[in-house]
Amino acid sequence: MAFHKINPDDVAFFKSVLEERYVLADEENIARCASDQTEDLHYKPEIVLQPGTTGEVSDIMKYCNERLIPVTPRGAGTGLSGGALPVWGGVALDMKRFNKILHVDKRNFQVTTEPGVITQVLQEHLKTEGLFYPPDPASKGSCFIGGNVSENSGGPRAVKYGVVKDYVLNLEMVLPDGQIIWTGANVLKNATGYNLTQLIVGSEGTLGVLTKIVLRLIPAVKHDLLMLVPFRSAVEACAAVNAIFLAGYTPSALEFMERDALEWSMRYVQSSGVNLPDDIKAHLLIEVDGNHMDELYRDAEAISQIVQQYDIDEILLADSHEQKQMLWTLRRKVGEAVKSNSIYKEEDTVVPRAELPELLQIIKALGKEYGFQSVCYGHAGDGNLHVNIVKGNMSNDDWNNKLTEGIRKLFKEVVRMGGTISGEHGIGLVQKEYMDIAFNPVQMSLMKQIKHVFDPKAILNPGKIFIS
Repeated sequence: MAFHKINPDDVAFFKSVLEERYVLADEENIARCASDQTEDLHYKPEIVLQPGTTGEVSDIMKYCNERLIPVTPRGAGTGLSGGALPVWGGVALDMKRFNKILHVDKRNFQVTTEPGVITQVLQEHLKTEGLFYPPDPASKGSCFIGGNVSENSGGPRAVKYGVVKDYVLNLEMVLPDGQIIWTGANVLKNATGYNLTQLIVGSEGTLGVLTKIVLRLIPAVKHDLLMLVPFRSAVEACAAVNAIFLAGYTPSALEFMERDALEWSMRYVQSSGVNLPDDIKAHLLIEVDGNHMDELYRDAEAISQIVQQYDIDEILLADSHEQKQMLWTLRRKVGEAVKSNSIYKEEDTVVPRAELPELLQIIKALGKEYGFQSVCYGHAGDGNLHVNIVKGNMSNDDWNNKLTEGIRKLFKEVVRMGGTISGEHGIGLVQKEYMDIAFNPVQMSLMKQIKHVFDPKAILNPGKIFIS
């Protein structure tokens, strides 16, 4: 692409829009915005800009659009598909200054927030008001709500409460040419024209830059129970997931962790809080929540009876807040633990829930065929399995070439089962070569045309989702 390289005149313009301290080209900030949590990839921006108002974003976008300067919006940098990597250089648009919760509307169960608010900070603030925003990705303690909207994030509690798209009512957004729009209305029902709001959710920062977000909320729940169920067969653990739902129970979280996932996480956080006998191959972490403890105990007991049909060891029922926190920390730290052990690739497969046992068996068979080790975990209640492929002793040639064949074969199997190639991590940079598995040429053409309508000069987050 014939993008314009940033020159001193461009820098002077940026400094006329922003205070000089928010126009950054030092080595530390360039390096920070050159990577996210995706594998070990680095693409340096030419400059980092930190706007603080919608008007500043508009001025920057209009200027860059006119001069063909690529712009990559950036949140907290916790993404796992390379969506925030400035692969064509240009501007890294760092949204960290958009960090205010603007208005909590308790009467209508809504909140208006800026995109740079940390997800957990937003959740804890709302909890003090008796309100609940459920989506809670593993990185909730550091990720930004704007990034969550851009990736349509989920998290453990999506199984009962849904993902980000189920809570977004309206968005203020700056288009690539600098125009400012709202995408919808602050209402629960809206059948007025095309649903631009839902189009933008999950668009990975390729259609516009979010500057305000209106979310619907629900009343906070008062209680929860958490249990850890050890299985002697990982396939049986996957089978037990659907059995729980078929019996009429919907946990607020239902997470799968293969043995290596839990073992590596325990080592990573230096915890010995879970007994891990040699014959245990996987665990389910199951949470139920609600406002009446007697109902929760009945549900927990019923779920315990269901899983006892399988070959399990003793169920651990967390009996304190500290123990619950320990178990959730182990689950949320699995990704970091895997990354600390080896170079890895993380695939974000999702299939209809009943197909999980078959998916796990296919993953292990492909590992034997292509010579890779996999560590699997994820949101089993949604059929969403994160497959961490560990390089280990694989040769560089096999890792860079042969493995791609194995991943492609995995994704074809996932689609055959009625699933798709990303449940919550997005496509970004690293998955775009597999989009032809999930979509036919007509579908791909429609999506590319949508991108062109919003961004005809292709300056906004270029190089993402589509190969060309």
